[in-house]
Amino acid sequence: MRRRERRSSLTAVVSDLRAVDGALYAAVAATPTPALDRSLRRLSRAADHSKISFSVAGLLALGGTRARTAAFAGVAAVAVASASANLLGKRLVRRRRPDREAARVTVDRHVPMPESASFPSGHTASAVAFATAVGVALPPAALPLGVLASAVGYSRVHTGVHYPGDVAAGAVLGIASGAAGLGITRALVRRRAGG
Repeated sequence: MRRRERRSSLTAVVSDLRAVDGALYAAVAATPTPALDRSLRRLSRAADHSKISFSVAGLLALGGTRARTAAFAGVAAVAVASASANLLGKRLVRRRRPDREAARVTVDRHVPMPESASFPSGHTASAVAFATAVGVALPPAALPLGVLASAVGYSRVHTGVHYPGDVAAGAVLGIASGAAGLGITRALVRRRAGG
């Protein structure tokens, strides 16, 4: 009997969280922001396939040893985040994308609607993973990359392709992937120093 009550409580909590998630999505969609729409749409598109992160990594690779190590850690973190989000998360949860027409997301915000599942946000996971790994390896980069990753995550809701919960889950996955990327990098650096 207790198991049934716990399951019922969990179902109620999940239902409430979905309601809040949908309400937040609708609130963002309903808020007119013409000065932000074009910039956030461009940012969302620029983050496709982690193009921003790879560009930053390329610039860091031109720096000293510490910057190159940070770039490697960031790229490793993106690889972990992308695989975790796209090969595991999206296949396990299979959440449908938001109906942005029903929510009346203005066309000025639209980016192509991905065909993959909505949960978690892969763009957010990869951006946060990169920012986490590089920010730990190279602390002066932490704040600007953290702000950029946050903006990428928000842009996915603003353009109507993700619910806020998808972005939050992507951020959590990104932090874990950032730690994994740092671990991979440290192990390789140790191996290289020992060999």
